Amino acid sequence: MKIISWNVNGIRAVIKKNFAEFLSEHQPDILCLQETKAREEQVELPLEAAGYRTYWNSAQKAGYSSTAIFTKTQPLNVTNGMGIEEHDTEGRVITAEYPDFYLVTVYTPNSKSELLRLPYRQRWDDDFLAYCKGLEETKPVIFCGDLNVAHQEIDLARPKNNSKNPGFSDEERAKFDNILSAGFTDTFRHFHPDKEDAYSWWSYRAGARGKNIGWRLDYFCVSPSILGQVSDAAILSDVLGSDHCPVSIEFTP
Repeated sequence: MKIISWNVNGIRAVIKKNFAEFLSEHQPDILCLQETKAREEQVELPLEAAGYRTYWNSAQKAGYSSTAIFTKTQPLNVTNGMGIEEHDTEGRVITAEYPDFYLVTVYTPNSKSELLRLPYRQRWDDDFLAYCKGLEETKPVIFCGDLNVAHQEIDLARPKNNSKNPGFSDEERAKFDNILSAGFTDTFRHFHPDKEDAYSWWSYRAGARGKNIGWRLDYFCVSPSILGQVSDAAILSDVLGSDHCPVSIEFTP
């Protein structure tokens, strides 16, 4: 089973670019999308998406945030949000339950310029981890998406210049430490512990992508009991169409 996660930075925009070609080439069994910026009824999917059941969680604010899951296998159940009113208006979480695991796609809030939203972001991080640990009491969890944090210095091109910037603050990095301490594994680092220059997001400014001046913000994290069922984790940096590229795992349920 190939599971892919991609922050598309606007699904209607990426459909006009290369979304159909991406589906044809990579043929994910499950595709998790973040920052779709649309409601389902606003999106005309290409024919290549015909084999998927689609589930959407759209923000109350038009054209903002939002997530989706495309899956070839019908889940047992799908829920939107975490059941926490403070967090559930921006369409940031979808949970699909399968027979042997939960799959959660997440678009973590950005802390904003000068870390203006950091206090909220810290509450979010704590609540999201608690949510995933609660699911794990029933069956193992895979969660994926744009977590809006580069965990270690190896995870961005210019760590010294960004030590107090959103996505690389000490506070945000410590919250990712908590994810690992809670037992979840960052699958990419599990398979590629020392791989440098491996990023999933690049600024649109100053030709950053061409120069590979990027950040690794997109993750697959899994419960310890199913780590052995993951055979690979990859960053699909050749896929264009967004300021993020997709990330993937190969998983045997």
